[in-house]
Amino acid sequence: MKEKLHQIKLKYQGKKMAPAFNALHTFLYTPNETTHSGGHIRGADDLKRTMNTVILALVPCLLFGMFNAGYQHYSAINGFPESFSLFDHFLTWDNFWVGVTTVLPLVVVSYGIGLGIEFLFAVIKGHEVEEGYLVTGMLVPLIVPVDTPLWMLAIAVAFGVVIGKEVFGGTGMNILNPALTIRAFLFFAYPTWMSGDKVWVHEAVERAGTADAISGETVLGSLAAGSDYSYSLADMFYGFIPGSVGETSTLLILLGGLFLIFSKIASWRIMVSAVVGALAMGLIFNGIVDAGWLPEYSKFYTLMSFPYWQHLLVGGLAFGIVFMATDPVTGSQTNKGKWYYGFFIGFLSVMIRVFNPGYPEGVFLAILLMNVFAPTIDHYVVRGNIKKRLKRFKTATIYPKSSDEVDSLKTETA
Repeated sequence: MKEKLHQIKLKYQGKKMAPAFNALHTFLYTPNETTHSGGHIRGADDLKRTMNTVILALVPCLLFGMFNAGYQHYSAINGFPESFSLFDHFLTWDNFWVGVTTVLPLVVVSYGIGLGIEFLFAVIKGHEVEEGYLVTGMLVPLIVPVDTPLWMLAIAVAFGVVIGKEVFGGTGMNILNPALTIRAFLFFAYPTWMSGDKVWVHEAVERAGTADAISGETVLGSLAAGSDYSYSLADMFYGFIPGSVGETSTLLILLGGLFLIFSKIASWRIMVSAVVGALAMGLIFNGIVDAGWLPEYSKFYTLMSFPYWQHLLVGGLAFGIVFMATDPVTGSQTNKGKWYYGFFIGFLSVMIRVFNPGYPEGVFLAILLMNVFAPTIDHYVVRGNIKKRLKRFKTATIYPKSSDEVDSLKTETA
């Protein structure tokens, strides 16, 4: 089979569609052209395997989101069960079928439009198809509401791939996370679809005329409106709450993060520092409320008094920290820079979440902002290291072994 594919590849070698064929051929097989000489590092991992590893970490969130879509749908119609049973109320075929029919089309449109544009640019420019969109195509359906119209998602994906990635030169050259660029486009172009009661109301229910009796408001939506929420800590941790498709289960996100750290795909420094930054900002807000500096009638009171550590359990904060802040292309590259980069992502996420009147979420805006500042952070980290080394060199005591070494040092320091 592989030999036949190789013959077909040779037939079309040098022709216009060769990049598209090579992408399909190397999806399951290793390339026939490999390095045989020279000073190259050979390893078992490559870009495609790295992307597939991240996808494996995302699959549990995708499957859980499908079940949760159905669970929130039927619970909104029939009322939440008084005594919750995992197998009787959550892991049911009815719940999964609702999730498949609503979430799977989002995945198909995301990959279809995104990879189609990738193939088009590869054919036009005559270069190989890059694998960077493999992860972006999976991230996009997980960070949007379940009932996002497919045409709307298609427009956003096209915008994000072209403007957020291809205009900068493709994979490895973009300064903004493509998935978050798509999310930001949806947020600013179609804000009414990105928040509010429509998040978990299936369109079939709307057609039945019962949408007015259904509340699909998220935990953050309730807090921003100044009302209480009826979800327990266990519900928020395990993910039995409304929200975007893949962002509700903190447990699965935590396991996915540990898997990425163990496989050395994602930076643990960014994750840890982002969590510290979010907790720090939450503590500041809690301290302001506890000190009595903010009146209870303030519109910010409910979110500012929300326990600081529970910010990690609701919204997309945990998902953004694990799967998008750790993007190796748009994040900081230096170890010291990663600590600053991650800290400000967590810090700004909670700040934007509290003060944003239109949509009580801020992680994607915080990550996009820090994507812009990541090169600046690395620049000053590198310059600081250079200055420290120069300072140590000037004060160092040198013991040359011969007159030739003395002359060489004088020449270098002249």
